[in-house]
Amino acid sequence: AFGVIADIQFADAEDGYDFGGCRRRYYRHSLRLLREAVRAWAGESPPIDFVLQLGDSIDGQNARRGESESALQQVLEVLGQLSVPVHHAWGNHELYNFSRARLVHTGLYSRPAGGSDGPPDRECHAYHCSPAPRLRLVVLDTYDASTLGADPGSLRYQESLRVLREKNPNDDLNSPEGLKEPHFVAFNGGFSQAQLDWFDEVLKFSDENEEKVIVAAHVPIHPSASNGVCLAWNHEAALSVIRAHRCVVCVLAGHLHDGAYCLDSHGVHHLTLEGLIETPPDSNAFGTVYVYEDKMVLKGRGRIPDRVMPF
Repeated sequence: AFGVIADIQFADAEDGYDFGGCRRRYYRHSLRLLREAVRAWAGESPPIDFVLQLGDSIDGQNARRGESESALQQVLEVLGQLSVPVHHAWGNHELYNFSRARLVHTGLYSRPAGGSDGPPDRECHAYHCSPAPRLRLVVLDTYDASTLGADPGSLRYQESLRVLREKNPNDDLNSPEGLKEPHFVAFNGGFSQAQLDWFDEVLKFSDENEEKVIVAAHVPIHPSASNGVCLAWNHEAALSVIRAHRCVVCVLAGHLHDGAYCLDSHGVHHLTLEGLIETPPDSNAFGTVYVYEDKMVLKGRGRIPDRVMPF
């Protein structure tokens, strides 16, 4: 069993609204809701084995306020009350607050030190581990190709900007207005070829060893588990890797605060979790996933509905 939560986006700030100005965001309350989630997970019986934090743990406004480090510390302190590992995906809001080079040296860097569990690029926050026999968790980095958090002089930045400008002629690169492919906006990102090749090798190993694989990422990779905008740039490339194997049973993501779900044509469950940040203080948005031989069962709290996902 494991806990799952997405888009905490904590800031020590009054409530605000999304970029459209119509959806309320409960910045300060999100930390209290996270504490409730941690208390619930700590009381699970039998105990959970780990927690998946699907990205955007703190809000981008912390950078403007000079509070990035203190906000992150507060979130990590709450999660640190758990006696189990926490696996972190990196989201766009992490990269509004910190460079990739800095994130490597924070508590959000959950990729194990040393070994061959991730791509050769240590700043690519992708890795895999086996939390139980014949079960593998793969955490992907959906901002491996992105302008966010990258050094403007780096190849990563230059190549990402080229791709983005090619697909998005808008002055505001965060605007999907008029785009044929509206997911090519700066607040999304994508996968490098190196990460995709590594992912393919991990799934090949899991096929050979008859493992079930759960994939976690911040940005959804299936259009039907998205709103068409909140979607990884080269999601089709990631889906092609998954479809070339038989081991993946589920892809968990955040980023789209409304949440979404689909069972794709290859029998893979794509579950996008509702965001904690847009959850009123009298509700919540987290869950516990129970993994069985033939299914996963999500027990949701607050805005997150229960779900049975057979393999």
